[in-house]
Amino acid sequence: MEGGLIMGSSKKKNGTKTSTFGSPGRINHDSTKFYSGRLYESLPKEHASEYIENTIPTKLKDRVFCESSEQMKKLPDNSVHLMVTSPPYNVGKEYDKDLTLDEYREFLKRVWREVKRVLVPGGRACINIANLGRKPYIPLHAFIVEDMLDLEFLMRGEIIWNKASSSSPSTAWGSWLSAKNPVLRDIHEYILVFSKDMFSRGNLKRKSTISKEEFLELTKSVWTFGAEPATKVGHPAPFPVELPYRLIQLYTFEEEVILDPFIGSGQAAIAAIKSNRHYVGYDINEEYVKLAEKRIKEFSLSFNAPKLFDFEGKKDEKNGETAYNTA
Repeated sequence: MEGGLIMGSSKKKNGTKTSTFGSPGRINHDSTKFYSGRLYESLPKEHASEYIENTIPTKLKDRVFCESSEQMKKLPDNSVHLMVTSPPYNVGKEYDKDLTLDEYREFLKRVWREVKRVLVPGGRACINIANLGRKPYIPLHAFIVEDMLDLEFLMRGEIIWNKASSSSPSTAWGSWLSAKNPVLRDIHEYILVFSKDMFSRGNLKRKSTISKEEFLELTKSVWTFGAEPATKVGHPAPFPVELPYRLIQLYTFEEEVILDPFIGSGQAAIAAIKSNRHYVGYDINEEYVKLAEKRIKEFSLSFNAPKLFDFEGKKDEKNGETAYNTA
């Protein structure tokens, strides 16, 4: 054939398209019709901009700052790859104010606005949140979603963290064995996942460290693993290291920067070290900052220290002695 080069089979596979009854397959799937519909009209749109990444000075990496994350002036624009946090529920004590729900949301929005500034394009923001109360129930996760969309974050989904295997749900049954006023007992929390400006992002040829088994498990919308006892960590509301570790593995490449604007006991930083990433943390409570630094230091020492069986005995052929290699 003149005028061009055809590679492979000349038979073209027809791709699937969104239909009234859904699509049974996802081969070259064209969802343009669905996403251009009026249902998506009022939601934030993906910005087709180039990938920009600024470097955080080395002296500011792997640090916990005793400052408010409402202004993270030390961090350049477009310099963080993942934000993972669990915001404080009772901010009154730390901020010397008894905040209304609206004031609490505005406080968090100031932090989320700064998070958006420091995230790279396509960088992810993951927020672990539990709902509160029963009279009435306060759906904090719904309010945070609303506020993040208002800041034009792109929502990627939500993960249900099922804590049933380890948590002790409330024994406030309401009306026991009666339909008069039974109370639902939460055994789950939410992990809300957002992106800045676009869903995909550049990797600058960095290495993914997630295994096939992890990828298949972590892309499910329900995660089941145990909670972390507050008495063990020394913080009133710690999330387990496994939570940020999963998000780091799924959403970042090796050597990238993880931010926790409410770092508390340092769990996100420990997860970052465990997965060969850098971290930056903020907290205004000096005791929590000291606790985080202590736990991070202890973990780093034990994580990097060689164990007995890391020493590999090798015979020196020249003199018959055994040489030990700790590399």
